[in-house]
Amino acid sequence: MKESHEQIENFPKEQVRSAIQAGIGQAEEQMKDNKVSYKHGYRMSNRKRKSLYTLSSVAVAFGLLVASSYQSPALASTLSQIPIIGSVFADSNSVGLKQAQKNGLTSQIGETQTVNGISVTLDEILYDQNGISLSYIIKSEKKLGEYYLGTGMDYTINGKSSGGSGSYEEKVQSATTRTAIQEINISEDMPNSFELGLILHGKNGETWYFSNPIKKITDIKKIPIHHSQNVDGISLKVEDLSLSKTGMSISYESSEKGEDFELSRAGDIEFQVVDQDGKEITSHSGGASGQKIKDKLVFKSNKKFDPINSHVTELTVTPYLFLPSDGGGVEYDENGESKDIGFKGGSLKPVKFKSFKVKIAQ
Repeated sequence: MKESHEQIENFPKEQVRSAIQAGIGQAEEQMKDNKVSYKHGYRMSNRKRKSLYTLSSVAVAFGLLVASSYQSPALASTLSQIPIIGSVFADSNSVGLKQAQKNGLTSQIGETQTVNGISVTLDEILYDQNGISLSYIIKSEKKLGEYYLGTGMDYTINGKSSGGSGSYEEKVQSATTRTAIQEINISEDMPNSFELGLILHGKNGETWYFSNPIKKITDIKKIPIHHSQNVDGISLKVEDLSLSKTGMSISYESSEKGEDFELSRAGDIEFQVVDQDGKEITSHSGGASGQKIKDKLVFKSNKKFDPINSHVTELTVTPYLFLPSDGGGVEYDENGESKDIGFKGGSLKPVKFKSFKVKIAQ
């Protein structure tokens, strides 16, 4: 018994850890090879085959690791520090993204690019009525500094640069591994399918570039609203409400006379939505894109919400201003050049909009 105990204490955990990482690397290379054949044809066949390869590799590795960890508590402790990452969408806090992943509405990419010891994997893409959602996994050979990748990816549409609003959130898995979800707000003139280019920049000048064809999901129900009101110089026009398994969105346009975007309240509109039973539909906000037209500042946006249940027959929508207490923004000129703009909105006054109802046909 004593001899066996000494063997466990001297278990070569570093060598095993290296072997695990090497195995993962081999699996990733194999997945890359499969992806090449997938691009050239037999889309479903190769995708299924790729999934089987991946699942088989994981099953074998998991069996070996569990057996080893029973023998070595030290190895079990080491393995507990290795982050296990599945679908970033499925592991998120977003009900809509979880539903999209569960119902097979996302495009699974799995493409990895490595620059300067940092590997970025574009995991999944969802294009629905709410906008474009991206998930990616970042792994580095060395510890990653805070905000190393800035605020996410820039994007192009069919090769042309496009400025827009959205959000970016990182989740730290370990000192060298992170997952990220980026939301890109869409405008009404964006095509239903196009080539999406993505460019990510690192602090030390690294650049990762991805390009993938994407297509908007088809099972979207659009309800025309055409509601408008004017309050204290702010003009609000709510065009429509869209529903799908992935969520709900409200499309609107707002405007106000002025010259300075930071002093315009028309870009700070949000919506509270409750159903016929008084239950509030969770909002995920979202920015607005604005431009100057003559003497007015005009904003457009799609505000995002969780999916609604099938029993919902009516919604009450209440617009309101969510005035910022600090911040700033980015302004683009006619040549696409950007400049930072500081915060000036501390003196903005709230207003009260009227609520309106939307019938949901069953």
